[in-house]
Amino acid sequence: MSMHAVDVHALSDAVRAIERPGVGARLANLVGSPIERLVGMLPKRASGVIAAAARKAIHGALNLSLRTLSTNDPFSPGAPPPASNGWHKVASAASGAVGGAFGLAALAIELPVSTTIMMRSIADVARSEGADLADRQTQLECVMVLALGGNATSDDAAEVGYFAVREAMTRAVSSAAAHLARHGLAKEGAPALVRLITLIAEHYSVNVTEKAAAQMVPLIGAVGGAAVNTIFIDHFQTVARGHFAVRRLERKYGEAMVREKYRELAAALA
Repeated sequence: MSMHAVDVHALSDAVRAIERPGVGARLANLVGSPIERLVGMLPKRASGVIAAAARKAIHGALNLSLRTLSTNDPFSPGAPPPASNGWHKVASAASGAVGGAFGLAALAIELPVSTTIMMRSIADVARSEGADLADRQTQLECVMVLALGGNATSDDAAEVGYFAVREAMTRAVSSAAAHLARHGLAKEGAPALVRLITLIAEHYSVNVTEKAAAQMVPLIGAVGGAAVNTIFIDHFQTVARGHFAVRRLERKYGEAMVREKYRELAAALA
């Protein structure tokens, strides 16, 4: 069984979406400075603030996913409609305007809001790729997207930047899904859910640190904060589109074939 040309094209788009430059590089282009230097400018207390804000945001995103992503939006037979990325970007930009105006002090308030907006957007992308939002695995994968998306730096970047992270996350997602199947949301502090939140937050906080650093640039203000958040949500919308396109093709062709073709296409981009 060979992959149809239209699906090869879709997978090629997914590879470019997942392996594109990360949010840090794009933020550095916006503010005109290497992101590593900007991270070094953050105050010493910033790492604790960012880590706590990231965990809180992931916990909120998980609750949102499990409590509200219970059904797909109705649509007529055929291909589902495309995701409404534009509306989510506008809402995220508004949230970023507040964060840019008040700097690091606003992060603990602004990040859960912007992450919630991203969760709705990621779910919309998942739906547009034919994913079943009523499925617990899909709901948890929407949250998992916040941990995905790395830069392609070598021929095996698909393994390092996407599949390796995804496999580690999938194990945690499966454990969390099994717990939810047995207990529902009655025990939100269960080890399986805490582990999933911790794993996602570890990856997500890297991007949050880069976002916070960019917003700490003197005079960036509300307009700059809106631009930072637009880049931030666009990054995760793109990664979500790539991830759920890969998952759709895996359902059609099997994981082994899609992974092999993914690696081939990723190597061609390097």
